[in-house]
Amino acid sequence: MSDLQLGVALGRLNPALHLEITLLSEELGFESVWMPEHLVFPIEMAGSPFGGDPHPPVPPSTPVYDVFAWLAFLAAKTERIRLGTHVYLLALRHPFVSARAVQTLDVVSGGRAEIGIGAGWLENEFRAAGVDWKTRGRRLDEALALCKHLWSDDTIEFHGEFFGFEAVAFEPKPVQKPWPPLHVGGESPAALRRAARQADGWIGLGHTPESVRAPVATLTELRERSETADGHFWVTVGGEVGGREGLARWRDAGVDRLIVSPWQRSRDAADALRRLADEVLR
Repeated sequence: MSDLQLGVALGRLNPALHLEITLLSEELGFESVWMPEHLVFPIEMAGSPFGGDPHPPVPPSTPVYDVFAWLAFLAAKTERIRLGTHVYLLALRHPFVSARAVQTLDVVSGGRAEIGIGAGWLENEFRAAGVDWKTRGRRLDEALALCKHLWSDDTIEFHGEFFGFEAVAFEPKPVQKPWPPLHVGGESPAALRRAARQADGWIGLGHTPESVRAPVATLTELRERSETADGHFWVTVGGEVGGREGLARWRDAGVDRLIVSPWQRSRDAADALRRLADEVLR
């Protein structure tokens, strides 16, 4: 399965188990672990990242941590496993803050950062942060372009719609060149366009080998028409492995990385990962 990587979804766990499961995932041979991200959960929430679902997938009392501080902690305890955000709300922050967080994680991990970003689905979160919900897509595009300059250029001067400043320096640069892999999350047409034209990959939600074929075909078409697309493009989705036969079905559907959470309760996660590793990684 050298051409299909398996990641582990830490967001499906009690946070008290994140370190234990990350260490076990590295020991068993999983490629990566992935952390969800929010800045704040308002008490009044509506909507969902899952299309057609009016109910938020988490209550407002859900524990939230700074994703880059948390992943940097995990980086200090591990050696090989890659560390991903699934996904970071780039449009909610000034790009200086985001670029510095990404750079720091990549440096302290020795080049193991995987950066998933998204436009967000929780309107009240943007309102609480004082950020215009209606402009989040344009803010995300501009922030992403600016971060790329900060990670790769010696001197940066920028004058855009939302951000602007005179010449600055930004050091050190990330370990991975020109920047850590960037994956755009989301299922909307806008998210697919952004991923195909501006990123190194796409992160989808829960899928099956059958359901993922449509967005993969759209991404392929968009990249063929894009003048900026080059290099390998990563397709990452959540889903169930389905044994060794399932691995072949995911590969045939164009998936490069499958993020798994093969447990129903956090206390069963370690045993479930061991069984999955015995089935498909050994």
